[in-house]
Amino acid sequence: MLLVCGLAGGTGTTGTLYEPDETPPSYDGAPTVEAPYAWVCDSFYRVESGGQELETDQGTIRVAFERPTVRGFERRERAIAAAKTHIRDQFSRTGIRADPDFYIDTPADAGHVPDSSR
Repeated sequence: MLLVCGLAGGTGTTGTLYEPDETPPSYDGAPTVEAPYAWVCDSFYRVESGGQELETDQGTIRVAFERPTVRGFERRERAIAAAKTHIRDQFSRTGIRADPDFYIDTPADAGHVPDSSR
């Protein structure tokens, strides 16, 4: 399992890339993925009211979430490229135009985001 994180505009988003022999989560309405690599990540967009608050470099914005995106890929390189594109698209949908800094780590190695529980 790899975490693909993009940080931009004072905020970030992370999706999960499940590798061969790992089982992505299932939920009501999730598509079945038969490919060896499965990318799972939230989709969200900016709203004027409702949704959840998100702190950015430009102040607080509100975002609403859609059902998580699940996509399958035959090759790891293609899955990572698509994950980065998905994350860029989510930032664009919120009005954040900066190109994200990307981090690709296993869950045990993901040290790019401070742990607020400490």
